[in-house]
Amino acid sequence: MRYVIIGAGAVGGTIGGRLHEAGHDVVLVARGAHLDALRSDGLRLAEPGRTRTLRIPTAATPADVGWGRDDVAVMATKTQHSAALLDALADVAPDVPVVCAQNGVTNERLAADLFAHVLAICVMLPAEHLEPGLVLSYSAPTPGVLDVGRYPTGADGLAEQLSVDLTAAGFSSRADPAIMRWKYRKLVGNLGNAAEAACGHDDPGLRELFAAARDEGERGLAAAGIDVASRAEDKARRGDLIAIHPVDGQARQGGSTWQSLQRGAGSVEAEHLNGEIVRLGRRHGVPTPVNATLLQVVEDMARAGRAPGSYAAVDLLAQARR
Repeated sequence: MRYVIIGAGAVGGTIGGRLHEAGHDVVLVARGAHLDALRSDGLRLAEPGRTRTLRIPTAATPADVGWGRDDVAVMATKTQHSAALLDALADVAPDVPVVCAQNGVTNERLAADLFAHVLAICVMLPAEHLEPGLVLSYSAPTPGVLDVGRYPTGADGLAEQLSVDLTAAGFSSRADPAIMRWKYRKLVGNLGNAAEAACGHDDPGLRELFAAARDEGERGLAAAGIDVASRAEDKARRGDLIAIHPVDGQARQGGSTWQSLQRGAGSVEAEHLNGEIVRLGRRHGVPTPVNATLLQVVEDMARAGRAPGSYAAVDLLAQARR
């Protein structure tokens, strides 16, 4: 089985790099300066205590891959890029199994509209990608927890094989037939991404702002009758597996939304995180002013090219409550 990693950033680079090291055939699909760096210098994958350069085949688009019958497509981009890439993938590999190793719960829906075999991975993997050719993975000795299941439910043979391969690559992974309830729990946790990006991780009011966003998320999901793994289940699954350490003396700086703003990417995935809760709230009569405020603020920051940490959490909370 060959793994085609579409999006070789923080998550995709770590997964692809480790699968490659474990002896699997891997192709990394990347773009721009990152693609150029991968082709000229290889992927530098840095973890606590070690850094190595991996020479992995690369492609610029799904059309450049040269698909075979034993390939698996692993989507690891931000959700705002998924629709266009899934369309491009369907044009050249309409029968390929698609695995969504992404935040939120939108990607699986999009993939299921085009592909018969869709799987979901609940990604717990603290990593950063800020420089072309370089991925920093901060958890050790286990780089991440990557449970996998069939979408919308089930755990078939491919899910089992993915779990085996990811485990052999150093991750903690298990096949779970109810994987989406875990992805909804991760969604609630990711509601803080926009708060961290807007205010910075050391803002003294960040904890209260995130708690307010999370409370809205919990109430919205409950009103919609969506099955969500509990916080206790999530804590037990993580256990002591996710242990963040400095890499080359550098502490982890921020999550995925923070990284998008720091890179000046021009867009963020908040529409598919905080926006998911805002839409649920509208449908089910649950007020979501904190998530609506965070969504507007980080999208405005991305469009304007503003740096992360431009706002104070206490001000955003007051704005949402007015």
